[in-house]
Amino acid sequence: MRKCVLSLLAGVASVTLVAAAASAADLPRQAPPPAPIIAAPIFTWTGFYIGGNLGWGWRNSNNDTVFLGGPGVPAGLAGGTLIFDNNNDGAFTGGGQIGYNYQIGNFVIGVETDIQGIDNGNNTAVFIPGPGFAGTFVPGRFESSADWWGSTRVRAGFAVDRVLIYATGGVAYTDNDTGWALGGGIEWALPTNWNLFGGNSAVTLGLEGLWVSIDQGNNNNGSVGTFTPVGGGPVNVFLPQTNNDQDFFVARAKLNFKFGTY
Repeated sequence: MRKCVLSLLAGVASVTLVAAAASAADLPRQAPPPAPIIAAPIFTWTGFYIGGNLGWGWRNSNNDTVFLGGPGVPAGLAGGTLIFDNNNDGAFTGGGQIGYNYQIGNFVIGVETDIQGIDNGNNTAVFIPGPGFAGTFVPGRFESSADWWGSTRVRAGFAVDRVLIYATGGVAYTDNDTGWALGGGIEWALPTNWNLFGGNSAVTLGLEGLWVSIDQGNNNNGSVGTFTPVGGGPVNVFLPQTNNDQDFFVARAKLNFKFGTY
């Protein structure tokens, strides 16, 4: 009897194992875990940048009142007018800039310094002497005679994702004189990101307008050329030293390479 019971139990166990194995074979395979979702990095204007600019500058007027100085000035000839025709009222300007931005929410603050050359129109000036005099004018130095100008400015603006609208202002300078620059602009970061130097970077394009005023009161030797009257020798032509701020407006395009934008 005992032997029969043990045989029956063994048979039941075998049937149970076979049924469990068959049931397990029918179960669906477990799907692999889903790949982790990596959120796209949020763009920020924070970071250093370096770039170049190219634009056009307009003088605030197309003429300057000048005077003659030094030995050999004919009696009765004290000065005249330095004329720039309308076609020569502006000049190309271009150079480079470097700066840093820091973004807090939608607000961006930063500092930028730039330096650029300018075609200052030395060879386009015409000197009109006082009445009754004739002669030849040879342009020498125009305005402060500088072939370049620069500025160091703070920037403050409002950003909407990759678009930044800002105001800017600070000090402007040439090799001889200083003044101020004030303006604003708009900048757009291209959607394509670069992976250089072990970090993410971006390229930005911008348009900027600056009003620049240079105080030439410190330049006491500001000869802008020589005038040789008929029958006489050459004399120097000077800009007046009083109320002699030189103002011009610059509109330019900018291309920047921004480091560490994320």
